This record gives sequence, C-alpha cells and structure tokens, in this order.
Amino acid sequence: MHFPLPWQLILILLVVLVLFGASKLPEFGRGLGEGIRNFKKALSGEAEEEKKPQSKEQG
Repeated sequence: MHFPLPWQLILILLVVLVLFGASKLPEFGRGLGEGIRNFKKALSGEAEEEKKPQSKEQG
C-alpha cells in the first residue's frame, strides 16, 4: 500500500470542502478530536465519570 501523492490529498480535501461546506469542517474536526480523545481514555482504562465540583447553595 502506498501513501497518496500531494495532489491526490488536495483533490480529496477539495471534494470534502464541496460536499460539506466550509462551515461544517470545524464541527467535523472537533467531533473527530473528541472521538479520538475518548478512544484513548478507554484504552488507558481511565474512569468514564468526570469529577464535578459540588457547590452548596446559600441563601
């Protein structure tokens, strides 16, 4: 298997840009990054629950 040439990568990026539009690309990248982050957490065995600070309401 060979790595795609630079002009092939540019062509693929242009097709993605036309299909999804420029406004959707940041959302797609954010979602992809979050998915990778969650996958790494699952592989390392970290707990899924995040600790949230509890605050008491005073009145």
